[in-house]
Amino acid sequence: MHRTITGFSNPTVKFLRSLREKKHRKQEKRFLAEGLRLLTDARESGRLPEMLAMATKREAHPLLDALIADVTAAGGEVLEMDEEILTKVTGKDNPQAVAGVFAEFDTGLENLDRSKAPIWLVAQALRDPGNLGTMLRTGDAVGAGGLILIDDCADPFSVEAVRASMGAVFTQSIAQARWEDFIGWLRAGDGQLVAASLRDSTDYRTAPYASPCFLMVGNESRGLPAEYEDACDLRVTMPMLGRADSLNAAVAGAVLAYEALAHLRWKP
Repeated sequence: MHRTITGFSNPTVKFLRSLREKKHRKQEKRFLAEGLRLLTDARESGRLPEMLAMATKREAHPLLDALIADVTAAGGEVLEMDEEILTKVTGKDNPQAVAGVFAEFDTGLENLDRSKAPIWLVAQALRDPGNLGTMLRTGDAVGAGGLILIDDCADPFSVEAVRASMGAVFTQSIAQARWEDFIGWLRAGDGQLVAASLRDSTDYRTAPYASPCFLMVGNESRGLPAEYEDACDLRVTMPMLGRADSLNAAVAGAVLAYEALAHLRWKP
């Protein structure tokens, strides 16, 4: 279905705006993604928006035409609106010309196939949606299986996290679990749990990484709880040669992921 929206008070506009808030996303089990590149990544990953919102005055693009055709063929809704209304929807003064509404994915641990990739990223109590999105993007870059979020993390389906992921929210598996459920699941099969830590740790360049390798970083300000570190198979540290005593959580995850990739990729 294709229709044009002309008023700010339209119920559909209110629905779209509500998805910027976590409580409404959880209630509707839907989330918002913005930008043609990101929506194209979703389409190429086999995920189509249920609803496509576009600025009435927009530049023609073959990827947008393909997206519109696929959404229409799948029974989705295509909406056109003035840029001012789209600004209200996205919360950005300069919105990109297209946004989509997607059904949230099932984030249960039982959906993960640990054998599909040599590296997995794990984040505990990660609070910044930008860091979360960056970790998804890193996971995509290193060919990780996905990102497992432990305990109370930022919402992976927030507008900020989805935007920061640069489309990786659609290419990476995402799971959410409490620590006790995660460690039980992990120990029920193969998997080396590696923590970024300063305590009794090995230099990250010489550590004996093993596949499937689960690389875990902790909260931005507190790091990992001691009992979580104790449960790991390996603790690694990165040298800090300046005044800073730690790296940003997402940066630390990226450094570890590429080092583990180098070891596992060329391991005899």
